[in-house]
Amino acid sequence: MRAGLSRLGSAARTGGRLSDPYDESHLAVFEIAAAVQLRDLEMHRRDLLLHLDQLDLACYDRDYAPAEDRARARNEHLAAWPEAAAAAVASLDRLSAPVAEALIGGIRGLAAGIPADAEADVRAAAVAAHSRLVAHVETAARQGDPDPALGADALALLLGSGEGVTVSLRVLAERAAAERGRLMDRLAESCGRMDPGRAPLEVARGLVRDHPDACGVIDAARTWARRAIEFTTAQGLVPYDDGECRVGVAPESRRMAMAMMTHAAPGEPEGPSWYHITPPDPAWPAADAEAWLQVFSETTLPALTVHEVAPGHFSHGRARRRAAGQVRQILHSGAFVEGWAHYAEELCVEQGFCEEDPRFAIGVWLQALVRVTRLTCAIGVHAEGMTVEEAARRFASDTHLTGRAALSEARRATFDPTYGRYTWGKLEIMALRERARAKWGPGFTPRRFHAAMMKLGSPPLGLLDAAIGEA
Repeated sequence: MRAGLSRLGSAARTGGRLSDPYDESHLAVFEIAAAVQLRDLEMHRRDLLLHLDQLDLACYDRDYAPAEDRARARNEHLAAWPEAAAAAVASLDRLSAPVAEALIGGIRGLAAGIPADAEADVRAAAVAAHSRLVAHVETAARQGDPDPALGADALALLLGSGEGVTVSLRVLAERAAAERGRLMDRLAESCGRMDPGRAPLEVARGLVRDHPDACGVIDAARTWARRAIEFTTAQGLVPYDDGECRVGVAPESRRMAMAMMTHAAPGEPEGPSWYHITPPDPAWPAADAEAWLQVFSETTLPALTVHEVAPGHFSHGRARRRAAGQVRQILHSGAFVEGWAHYAEELCVEQGFCEEDPRFAIGVWLQALVRVTRLTCAIGVHAEGMTVEEAARRFASDTHLTGRAALSEARRATFDPTYGRYTWGKLEIMALRERARAKWGPGFTPRRFHAAMMKLGSPPLGLLDAAIGEA
């Protein structure tokens, strides 16, 4: 790791500057972030997700190339598993018990991607390497440090370095509290249209019990994906509305998340993107399955789909394929990527999507309350001594989530310490929109504003003002 970072630093010093000043600044943010994450914070010693991503074979399932080319690439990747797994075991000497517990299912699920027709010796070596990694993670789950916290200084550095800004956790927590208050007011307003005599979260918790069963979730997601794309196109909200979006069950290695988008990526031939859904495990108790399915209710699934599909991640992915140059195409700010998709939910309320049915707006406010609670719990777990159990109770009290769904969100704080980026990114985009309105005056339109941001790819938050022509 040190050798690689040394080469990166040498290239940054001697390799010259890019001709476009914005691209040079964007690239510099990622050079600094790599040094902070891997040299200063040594995240590879505690972040199991980094290693899981390196081993994951599910990427070859997507139709980005002919089947025979993808099969060859999968087998070459599988042949590298022994080295990669050994590196993971050697690196992960700071793996905490909560992180290991949260991701052990994903680590075990990696084996589901091993192709049945792999060469016998390659398959055997990969299975053995995978078993050693699983054993290492299981040991950490039993014997690892019970405290997953990075510490306040490390969390602020991790957040800020990836976005080209200096972060004050106190200010970020204050913004989260203010946003929670705004969202509660909006939720009360929308729930009042359904049942003005009851508390908003009580109304919402009743609404989310109306959901498809485990077998019907995928079909419901397909319906809402189609509607979201049609609305986004009709309103002209994004610069590009082409491409194919398919809907299906998430691969086993990626089922730590309830839903996700897998893009047709920049640089690839044209191909479908996938909106992946994680239904409840059939082995779960009925109460846990019910809590999980409430995420896909008739109230919350539409907002979730807008986030993942259109005008959210899928639409953004179509723009990223057209961004000029590799810096804008492949260096993605996590806070902008998730902030954009989260902003897209409220944008659809503003633009009148499903305006005749208050459940859509209610779903948007519920999803937003989950995201702002993530920001609060990330700061709590990593800077203020909050436990996973306390975080789960916070989700259960401040959002519509209960049971396993609330616990899943709380556990995510341990292995994804920047998952407050959804709210943070949304707030910065909304603030930039007001600056664009003031600067452009009558020339402001949502499409112009969105196209200006997407022209930059996925800009770090510290560079967002470049979208409206500011230094």
